[in-house]
Amino acid sequence: MKKYFLLVVLLFTLTNFWSQRNQLIAFIDMEYILENVPEYLQAQNTLDAKVAKWRKKLDDQARHIEVLKTDLANEKAILTKDLIEEKEEEITLKQQELRRLESLYFGPKGDMFLVRKQLVKPIQDQVYNAIQSIAARKKYDFVFEKSSDLIMLYSNKKYDISDLVLSTIDRTRLANKKQEERKKKTEASKLPNKDLTVKQKEILAKKEEANSKKEDALAKKKADKEAKKKAIEEKRKALLKQREEKRKLLREKKEALRKKKEAEKKKKEDN
Repeated sequence: MKKYFLLVVLLFTLTNFWSQRNQLIAFIDMEYILENVPEYLQAQNTLDAKVAKWRKKLDDQARHIEVLKTDLANEKAILTKDLIEEKEEEITLKQQELRRLESLYFGPKGDMFLVRKQLVKPIQDQVYNAIQSIAARKKYDFVFEKSSDLIMLYSNKKYDISDLVLSTIDRTRLANKKQEERKKKTEASKLPNKDLTVKQKEILAKKEEANSKKEDALAKKKADKEAKKKAIEEKRKALLKQREEKRKLLREKKEALRKKKEAEKKKKEDN
């Protein structure tokens, strides 16, 4: 009981001390900051373009599946059982491919997640590093994010450090740029002459020749791939043509059978 009483007294003392201490608080508007960072806008535009391309591919695939379903429903009456099963299997495979692509693009670890991480995360890290630097320098106890789930019923503009964060990011960017320029100058100064030596020219020529061979190999590989793709497409068209001919033959047989039945019926009626 005595220990419990001492603990309560200690907590009360610490709470009282903390309440009497002047706390330094600031807040930022993350949305405002990111909208004023050129790299973020460029990264977001790149991501949006990729997402639009992926969604268009998925929409096209989904529409193609709906067309296949409609065609099957319209032609089911004149198709054989084997052809019906074949078309149903084709539709099932297309649906599986569509689900695979959806997971590939927009799954928990899909392309969108990876591209966002690759493009946006470094910029967000710049912002957080700038906030930490400012908070340490000005000794802020808390830095809140205005557009988060935290409800701010009132905020005094003088505690908004968003512009300060932006200026810190600009200074860091400028410092990095100057450092990169100094590094390039240092590397350039290490060369014996500005003009290339005979040996350097030979090395450069070999590199260009290697790059040329590599490009030729890639071009050949691309051409082979296109030829293979074309062959597959032609085979698919031939198969579709064959199926269409079978369907036409079935329709003709069905029509001939119908006419024959009508003729027999008419003959019976005449007799």
